[in-house]
Amino acid sequence: MLRYFLCCAVLFVGLLANAQQASVVRITGSYDPAAVTELYNSAPIGIQLLFSDSSSQSTTGYAKGNYRWNKLNISSSNGSIRNGILYFDRQQLVNDHYRITLTVTSGNSAPLQTTLSFPYITGIRFNHYADSVKRDIRFYLNVEGKFNSGKIFPLDTTTIRFATSTGKIIGQDLLLEKNDSSKTVMVEAWYKPNDRLYLRSVIPVKQAPDNDSLLMKTSPEGNKKKKRQ
Repeated sequence: MLRYFLCCAVLFVGLLANAQQASVVRITGSYDPAAVTELYNSAPIGIQLLFSDSSSQSTTGYAKGNYRWNKLNISSSNGSIRNGILYFDRQQLVNDHYRITLTVTSGNSAPLQTTLSFPYITGIRFNHYADSVKRDIRFYLNVEGKFNSGKIFPLDTTTIRFATSTGKIIGQDLLLEKNDSSKTVMVEAWYKPNDRLYLRSVIPVKQAPDNDSLLMKTSPEGNKKKKRQ
């Protein structure tokens, strides 16, 4: 009989503890700004959970907490989350105005949501390394993106599409043939995820050959004098 009462008491205490267990009432999400989401399509994220008893916990990894990710049921409006890393689609990010919503469920708590806002591009510009194009020599088309985060990053052909009035585009290089008689070349660039971001540049084509007389030459007499010294 005593054993029966002890078992009932243990069961009652367990049920009481479960009934009094704090539930999650609010969540806050964040991502690692060092991930450079202006260029890359993934970032470590963190979730902070606020419980009904006013306590809080953070997820492991970027948020530096001890709440394990496998205790959360989490989904994303864009891409997927694996081991605390968010992988997203750039085009969808543009379509969703650079916002991603996370839906999180923990234990018996109701699903809760938090929204991450990512930096967005405000404009693109050419930043040429030379003031003219030389025939039969590749001219690198350097395009930079300006972001609302205040940062400026070089962009490549994963996000930039080019067109040219003459010559041909090879990757991110412009190449004019030796016999091309153009005096200028117009290059156009579009930002692939949002082709309303567009620019063009008219670049002169170098007409005169390189002036070899500007190269410094040492006379034989000078070499002899140098040897005597």
